[in-house]
Amino acid sequence: MLKMKNILDEKDKRLRTISKDVMFPLTVEDKKHIQDMLEYLKNSQIEELSEKYHLRPGMGLSAIQLGIAKRYFVVVYEYDEGKFENYVVINPKIISNSEEKIYVEFGEGCLSVNREVDGIIPRYARITIEGYDEEGNKIRVRAREELAIAFQHEMDHLNGVLFYDHIDKNNPFKDKDKYRAI
Repeated sequence: MLKMKNILDEKDKRLRTISKDVMFPLTVEDKKHIQDMLEYLKNSQIEELSEKYHLRPGMGLSAIQLGIAKRYFVVVYEYDEGKFENYVVINPKIISNSEEKIYVEFGEGCLSVNREVDGIIPRYARITIEGYDEEGNKIRVRAREELAIAFQHEMDHLNGVLFYDHIDKNNPFKDKDKYRAI
């Protein structure tokens, strides 16, 4: 089972690596990592399991956060109380986005950043991404709001970008009135 100690901390230089495209078929190791990531994220969002296993709640994880420089991420989205939708996206690309931008009102978090970070991270309110599933089948996902933010956050990881890189250092709440808070 994946534990917090397996997730790289922001001080680890590997998080700044630009991940490489994945070749198919997936290795047995990559399939196991994907299953471990999905399990961690689901358990971390169920309060009793989160406490039992000492997991920080999270919605997404990129392979690079485990030190694997490959272009894939997983997102476990709780769309209703106790009901989860799993997304595994390999070699993702944003193919369209809304003009409207939004931000997380109380700030984005990251399993690799173990501290509060104030500021606005403008993200597209809606995106469509293409990539591949675990079997190498082409997939297309339309995401909005919270899910769109999670996908953009994880895709940033694949490019060596951490969420706080988007925050204006001199004015963390710059242009707050230009974007919609969610």
